[in-house]
Amino acid sequence: MSGISRRELAAGWVAAQAAPGVTPAVLVRRHDETVEQWLKRQITDPQQYGYGNFPDEFGLFHARAAAGLAQGFLAAFACEGSRFHRDGLMIQRALAAAGFLRKHQHEDGAIDLLTTNFHSPPDLGFVMHGVTAAVELARMAGARDSEAALEPFCRKGKEALLRGGVHTPNHRWVICQALAELHHLYPDERCPRRIDQWLAEGIDIDEDGQYSERSTGVYNAVVNRALLITALRAGKWELLDPVRRNLESMLWLLHPDGEVVTEFSRRQDQYTRATMERYWLPLRYLAILDGNGQWAALARETEERGGSVSDYLRFPELRRALPPDAPLPGDYHRLMKALRIARIRRGDWDATVLLNGNSRFLTLRHGGCVVEGVRFASAFFGKGQFRASRWWSEAGGYRLSQSLEGVYYQPLDAPVQATVENFQALRARRKLSEVQRMDYEATVTETGRGMAVRIRASGTANVPLAVEVILRDGTELRGMDAAPAGPGSFLLRNGFAEARCQGRGFRFGPGVCHHQYTQVRGAEPKPPGQSVYLCAFTPFDHRLEFTVL
Repeated sequence: MSGISRRELAAGWVAAQAAPGVTPAVLVRRHDETVEQWLKRQITDPQQYGYGNFPDEFGLFHARAAAGLAQGFLAAFACEGSRFHRDGLMIQRALAAAGFLRKHQHEDGAIDLLTTNFHSPPDLGFVMHGVTAAVELARMAGARDSEAALEPFCRKGKEALLRGGVHTPNHRWVICQALAELHHLYPDERCPRRIDQWLAEGIDIDEDGQYSERSTGVYNAVVNRALLITALRAGKWELLDPVRRNLESMLWLLHPDGEVVTEFSRRQDQYTRATMERYWLPLRYLAILDGNGQWAALARETEERGGSVSDYLRFPELRRALPPDAPLPGDYHRLMKALRIARIRRGDWDATVLLNGNSRFLTLRHGGCVVEGVRFASAFFGKGQFRASRWWSEAGGYRLSQSLEGVYYQPLDAPVQATVENFQALRARRKLSEVQRMDYEATVTETGRGMAVRIRASGTANVPLAVEVILRDGTELRGMDAAPAGPGSFLLRNGFAEARCQGRGFRFGPGVCHHQYTQVRGAEPKPPGQSVYLCAFTPFDHRLEFTVL
């Protein structure tokens, strides 16, 4: 880099601004279609409660939706390629949305998230992202009435953000972004001071490049966007480095079909389906800034659905050409120790081994055929769901283990009246007897064309045990029988079964069926989709193989 630091390079690059360029037509067309829907949904009768906004499916009116309307209408007004460019209707509708925001802002400057948070600074931060974008677009387009209508919300909200608190890690950076945007529009030295106060805590990113919430489907993208925009608006270029680390991490957390691994998330996106669309802004921005071909490939792939007309207008650097695509990782076995997962990718199929105590310790994919989890439980004292407490690497794979005890209690040595209120507390004073033990092991190894799992359970004998293979709904199954547990439950009595989706899938087995008690007491409930069970008694030692078809 010829002695030029990343900070200096980024600062100079942004200061120079990009050549004008154009916003991609596909994004403008999609934005116009969205505006058409908003025009139909927005309430235009001033006598109605939700004037200027539209309700969600429960009839609730959210400030964030109104902010989105104001931003979206003004982006269409400002965008030269839009059918609504310079259309006065966009100003009318943006003014109505601004009116809703002013009406539903508390005197303390905060807003409510009606589903859970009230007088909420972080939810105000999310809303402020849209409002400040709308103000900037209004300035760009000379829409002074719209800017004036939104300014009171900004100034009042700024006071709430300057003093307000948070309750999840990402909220700190959400508020930093909002303050950086407000300072950019309405300079106030209190904003950078408050930003510095939050940033002094340090960015919560681990050695594997994941933020503390480990939310690949939602909050990674929220944090990346917040740090990127705070860097740009406040000149804090060092904040681009954690964004780079997270984008690099995500290269190893992609399934062959473009979905991301969500199994280890600590938030509501765990086990959900998500793609890289939400990452589009940092992918495109940093691909151009760094000349990174892998991020460029993902930016191109996600632009049609993840790209934003508003971002293209507000950050002209995005209009520069992306570098040529570089291939993404497609053949690897990678242990991510901080996350306590292992990722295995072999071309068109992949697997994730979860070493973090997740009951679904193995997931696999081949095309549209998704094994959403392999797990097992025994009826051991109603607490026999396997969740590894220890793990270590072995040749070609990993061994996970857990030990459980089930006990009975003797009478108290000293006479004490055991009541409903104190019975549980008195357990610690009782002597134990008939102590039972259960030791679990699951060894996961890669084979030449798939994965194998050896499951062992020893200790107390004759305990019913069920191994569950969870498959995404819509998978074609062959070789198993219906289980008495009800729809979506199957027994693999012997031999091998096949699971396919659009011709791709896995052959797995062999089966075992010594009983039909699939939902053993203490096991986690059957999830949506289809579950195939292998049922036996302890002691148990069985190798289950998954071969790619």
